[in-house]
Amino acid sequence: MKANQNALRYPIGEFSAPADITGEQIKNWIDEIAALPEELEKAADGLSDTQLNTPYRPGGWTLRQVIHHLPDSHMNSYIRFKLAITEDSPTIRPYLEDRWAECEEARTAAPDVSINLLKDLHKRWVLFLRSLQPADFEKGFIHPEQGKLLKLKEVLGSYAWHGKHHLHHILQTRQLNGW
Repeated sequence: MKANQNALRYPIGEFSAPADITGEQIKNWIDEIAALPEELEKAADGLSDTQLNTPYRPGGWTLRQVIHHLPDSHMNSYIRFKLAITEDSPTIRPYLEDRWAECEEARTAAPDVSINLLKDLHKRWVLFLRSLQPADFEKGFIHPEQGKLLKLKEVLGSYAWHGKHHLHHILQTRQLNGW
């Protein structure tokens, strides 16, 4: 079965924040972040080393790199959220995710190392997110590459999407290869 490059790259489409982000939407996104580690564990269950070392698309990361990328990215996001709440519109430091994905442990470590890290990270992140007041989600940080304040309510949505986006890279690859 063949899929086009855009469908392989964005299996659930690209993220677009709704114009009006409600408290209910914020709650739903937090719930999605809470659910991701278990969903990832199920998606990765039973994959062989050969399957884990399969790219999700030509020129893309392997499934193993995708799995290890999630806690890398979400740790950075958790820290950015904490900075936005504890400082006044801080400028955050970006990281080069493509280089992180090429580090030895991201290319070779067993998936459970990052799945377990993601489980604990998301427990802590979700506790923090659920402790915030509605006004806190209006706070944000400045990403130097975008040069503007990114509000936490929008960033939250993008990270709920981010988790599902990469989860579907794994699910889609399994489906396309009959695994």
